[in-house]
Amino acid sequence: MDNSRIFKMHFSTVYPLYIQKAEKKGRTKAEVDEVICWLTGYDPSSLQEQIDRNTSLETFFAHAPQIHPNASKITGVICGYRVEAIEDKLMQQIRYLDKLVDELAKGKTMDKILRK
Repeated sequence: MDNSRIFKMHFSTVYPLYIQKAEKKGRTKAEVDEVICWLTGYDPSSLQEQIDRNTSLETFFAHAPQIHPNASKITGVICGYRVEAIEDKLMQQIRYLDKLVDELAKGKTMDKILRK
């Protein structure tokens, strides 16, 4: 499967969609940011820098300070794929983020989403 189109997408294009999805379900931009920062290790200002730079998803994850050690605890199906079975590391990280935002929109508590 050729994922290069997805990898080249700008994080700044996807980010508002994450916020929109969460806000439709009564969650906040701050919660979306918290989930993104938890997964990637960015802090709010470095996250904003990535958005302002129009960074691709590939670069966004490549430059992430540290993917959270508990990211491997993120399991389930997103877009028809089991996230824990995705072999491409970058695609798996992208789907981890999709899954976290999905859980946020579904009303899970932050403690559960952040695998505490």
